[in-house]
Amino acid sequence: MARVLLIEDDQAVRDGLQMALTRQGYAVDAEETGEQGLARLAVEPADVVVLDLMLPGIDGFEVCRRIRAGGDLPIIMLTARNDDIDVVAGLEAGADDYVVKPVRARVLEARIRAVLRRTGGESRTSAGQQPGPERHGELAIDRSGLAVTMGGKPISLAPTELRLLLELSSAPGRVMSRQHLLEAVWEHGYLGDSRLVDACVQRLRSKLGDDSAAPVYVQTVRGFGYRFGPL
Repeated sequence: MARVLLIEDDQAVRDGLQMALTRQGYAVDAEETGEQGLARLAVEPADVVVLDLMLPGIDGFEVCRRIRAGGDLPIIMLTARNDDIDVVAGLEAGADDYVVKPVRARVLEARIRAVLRRTGGESRTSAGQQPGPERHGELAIDRSGLAVTMGGKPISLAPTELRLLLELSSAPGRVMSRQHLLEAVWEHGYLGDSRLVDACVQRLRSKLGDDSAAPVYVQTVRGFGYRFGPL
């Protein structure tokens, strides 16, 4: 049973989502403030966090940054507006996905299932058939072990960042559209939002030490999308 930490200050929304997710088989811990959510997370590990951005006290952006600084726990943010500033700021703070209020429980549950698949559903080769890490300059990608190193030093990537890197590096030199990446990484169809891709690329480049002005690993092909290399 997957455990969800829901941080939402609106009691009606909190109670409604907790009830709906519980009916879907999730164990749900619900907290009203960012401080309470962080305290709960310190004693009760979760598989995914559903986080409202507009919280009293510590707001959702800061909560997101603190969670992300401590590890790669998936975060889905709730935002009251489909506003570029709020959405992009939340994604840059480290959120993996977002849902606009009013939240439909079925939509949120689908996003939770998708992010949990991205976290634990990577295919691994069977014992005795595991290939060695792929090497791209200083970057090494171990697909079977889901590990990434740069110059021999491990790089900590959030689940969505790792999925994005694995997808792009699966075909070096091939240009992949934002829509393709949305479907392959986020499992979003025609309702997908390219801001998810752009923000995740920005975070991935930062962790790889890729200069956004002249990136080596994740390159922008203007008007088309992104490609990995060529190095």
